[in-house]
Amino acid sequence: MESPLNYTSTNFEQVALTKFRSLAACLPQDSKIFREPWGRSTVLCIDFKNCPHLFNVDQDQIRLLSEAINRLGLANSIIFRVGSKIVGWKKIKSS
Repeated sequence: MESPLNYTSTNFEQVALTKFRSLAACLPQDSKIFREPWGRSTVLCIDFKNCPHLFNVDQDQIRLLSEAINRLGLANSIIFRVGSKIVGWKKIKSS
């Protein structure tokens, strides 16, 4: 018998982040994607700690990432990290 669906906010968040990863195929599979609160905003963090040699995001990729974030309503900004070091930031314009 199948287990009942677990409708917690954590599960919804994981589903949304999985969908984001599928929409943002330009990101390396070793990158870590998570959301975190910054004051009154929420940011989407993309951490290249496991693949710092692959951190090279161009304007077309940033546009693709922004569109995916907007589509899923995930955050107000993207922060690019390599571990605890912030290496880039982009505010998301609402559509």
